Amino acid sequence: MSQRPDHLSHQEIGKDAIESAVKAAAVAAGEVATIVSRAVQEVAGALGAFATELYEIKDASQKAAEEQGREDPQD
Repeated sequence: MSQRPDHLSHQEIGKDAIESAVKAAAVAAGEVATIVSRAVQEVAGALGAFATELYEIKDASQKAAEEQGREDPQD
């Protein structure tokens, strides 16, 4: 008695192909979501650092104006 390899139907092959495609799409979507999440974090960090710099510049400007005997640095 000879053994034949398992015969897969067209439906089974199609189901396996769809399953593989869905898994690949899920992995790709996860990778994209990770990239976008990191980008948002980096943009938020950069904007926060910029805001801190602006605050420090304003503070230094006010201190310099006070040292010159003026209250408003825009005079």
